[in-house]
Amino acid sequence: MKHTLQQVFSSPRFVVGFSIFMFIVLTVIIYPLFVRADPLEIIGEGTFFEPGVYVSVYDSIGSSPYTLKLDDAAANRIAGKLGDEERLAMQEWLVAYGIPENEIDIQDTEKLLDQWVNNYDPTEKIEGMTNAERRYFQRLDESLKGVLATEGVTIAVENTETGTLEEVDSVEQTDYVNISQVPNVRVLPLGTDNFGRDVLTELVSATGTSLKIGLVAGLVATTIGLILGLLAGYIGGLVDDVIMFVTNIFTVIPTFVLLILVTFSVGQEYRGAMTIAVLIGLTSWVWTTRAVRAQVISLRNRDHVNLSKLSGHSTTRIILLSILPFIASYVVMALILQISTAILAEAGLSILGLGPRTTEVPTLGLMMNWAMIYSAHLMGRWWAYFPVLLVIALIAFSLNLMNTGLDQVFNPALRE
Repeated sequence: MKHTLQQVFSSPRFVVGFSIFMFIVLTVIIYPLFVRADPLEIIGEGTFFEPGVYVSVYDSIGSSPYTLKLDDAAANRIAGKLGDEERLAMQEWLVAYGIPENEIDIQDTEKLLDQWVNNYDPTEKIEGMTNAERRYFQRLDESLKGVLATEGVTIAVENTETGTLEEVDSVEQTDYVNISQVPNVRVLPLGTDNFGRDVLTELVSATGTSLKIGLVAGLVATTIGLILGLLAGYIGGLVDDVIMFVTNIFTVIPTFVLLILVTFSVGQEYRGAMTIAVLIGLTSWVWTTRAVRAQVISLRNRDHVNLSKLSGHSTTRIILLSILPFIASYVVMALILQISTAILAEAGLSILGLGPRTTEVPTLGLMMNWAMIYSAHLMGRWWAYFPVLLVIALIAFSLNLMNTGLDQVFNPALRE
């Protein structure tokens, strides 16, 4: 056993694949120890918040201010409200309004704002402009108010007796707060999804669930394939004919199509993660059966097997002690491939809306389904789907790399 493990871990491909896979597994285990949030908890009132650090505005006002005079602060403040996209949009409206394009300099901030203030009318109906475009320009106009102002902002509260606003504080443009002193800060490295949920927390939980689905489905498929392959290959005769007849029937039917039909027949309220895993396993055993049968047929007439027969050992003992150990490495490789296939199958089912129900736990496939339904790929919200694709690709890549490494170790034809 020790020698076998040394051989396995001497394969660079297996080591790389194993390292990637273990990194994913350890992340799934360790992350929830530090972040105990519910992966399906809705924390944002809105959809697709961009990745970043979110600070409570209310608490930042109450924090101790520090005066910093930075040379580029004003320029950054203007660029934050008046970027290239906003400047081009302003030019588009002004040209549509009737101002010659050669009179508009989008790089001259003061002149551009002056032209905008003097000409923009939110009630003006430009020919050919849609309601959505008009609302966009209205929001743009609101955001530009006071963009060149140099004075601070006054904070006032309502007097409960007189009903008038009374100044209680002010915020100057040179006031800054130390983020460590703000009580409520939330780091969202991958932003939020279409429901306002933390994508990173959801992704870690979904990865764990998909790995469980892959493991359960892989064990089910490999166990069925191993048992049927051993029986068909060793016993032969009528048993072999019956098993291969059933196997050939399932071979003709595309596995994923059969899986779609089976899962569709199960109501969504009954489609939990483990149910989907078992269904995937029950429809994925065919190629394992055929492969194990071929291996057993090549072993059943070996000298050590014939010696066990002559010794009067039972069929079960011969299969377990004289045949199974010789195909154990192949069974492990089959299990690894089954796990990878099952994870991809769950992702495919969920994208079609046939995956696990959405109210309990997220899966990688469900996250892709939600991103597609809410058009994240069309709106450029890459954080809602790209990390999911990357994790699926890494899992499949690592498992297949591990399988290739094992094949290189145990297959004499591939040894260098």
